[in-house]
Amino acid sequence: MDIKFSFKLIAKENKSRRGIIKTFHGQINTPAFMAVGTAGTVKAMTNSDIEKTGTEIILGNTYHLMLRPSDELIAKMKGLHNFMNWQKPILTDSGGFQVMSLAQIRKISDQGVEFSSHIDGKKYLLTPEKSIAIQHNLGSDITMIFDECVQYPATYEQAQKAMYRSIDWARRSKNAFIQRDGYALFGIVQGSTYQDLRKISAENLIKIGFDGYALGGLAVGEGQEEMFKVLDYAVDLLPDDKPRYLMGVGKPSDIVGAVMRGIDMFDCVIPTRSGRTGQAFVRSGVINIRNAKYREDSQPLDDKCQCYTCKNHSRSYLHHLVKSNEILASMLLTQHNLHYYQDLMRDIRNAIEQNTFSEFAKKFFDSNKNNELLLE
Repeated sequence: MDIKFSFKLIAKENKSRRGIIKTFHGQINTPAFMAVGTAGTVKAMTNSDIEKTGTEIILGNTYHLMLRPSDELIAKMKGLHNFMNWQKPILTDSGGFQVMSLAQIRKISDQGVEFSSHIDGKKYLLTPEKSIAIQHNLGSDITMIFDECVQYPATYEQAQKAMYRSIDWARRSKNAFIQRDGYALFGIVQGSTYQDLRKISAENLIKIGFDGYALGGLAVGEGQEEMFKVLDYAVDLLPDDKPRYLMGVGKPSDIVGAVMRGIDMFDCVIPTRSGRTGQAFVRSGVINIRNAKYREDSQPLDDKCQCYTCKNHSRSYLHHLVKSNEILASMLLTQHNLHYYQDLMRDIRNAIEQNTFSEFAKKFFDSNKNNELLLE
């Protein structure tokens, strides 16, 4: 099958972009939100329910899958698409962030990262070449380079050292990547909150040449205002004809603000994690279904939502499920939240096509400005 990886812009409004990415396993309408399926599953969701939300691409993770069940086993099962029976696109993170945040003991060198598994303490060495090989075994439509993500706040020296190391690792990642029709490799811009470092990183990655470009090292504690300041200049450093991916973001207001600044792709655990902790996204913000005021509330979570949960169950019933620690609570709330996110992305895409996104964003922020406190 001769399917070239491609990105086509079909509409713009100011910096906001509406496009289509084509991969071996299908197309992705952008701006897109990727459901997080870290270990080969979107928690509390079946694949058919994921598809019903409008999700076109999911994210898997190199670090978690290499530890359990192992990329070798997944390769024997003919790749992650076949293993989990998801036949739409999959992007895999390279494991760099998880090594920094989860591994128990780690030693970073120019060669790679030596770490101990957070599961059983077993030692591993993850290099750019190894990360790319694992992602090849997984069969990812979009592979991410291996990079070093510094924690926030980082000193200038720390951010600079990690940024230059990430450039070297990007070059090694590209050399290790096996080119195939329909498959892509994305670079990751680092540099923390330092504008000159972000510029050096982007310029070097563009020289190496990638199919898309991500902004890493954000949504790590710097806050929305600081993140937007970085996006205001960093997005402009990236090519117009390639997808732009903001890693690990985020809350609905983060997404709307980032689309305003030219971002095309997002992923975040918030909609699924919130679903497992009793939080639901609605058109006016966020509600905590555990609150006693919902005990006798016969309304759906959101009367404008067409998801299975809202069409079939009341806030009262969901309150009961959560208070009773029933597994169905996580399933129903996660399904609703992911549906909400995909509805938001569809509305964003439609608004950009109709050249009304600026108006849409203003209305969104006006109606949500006091309603994300639960997520702070």
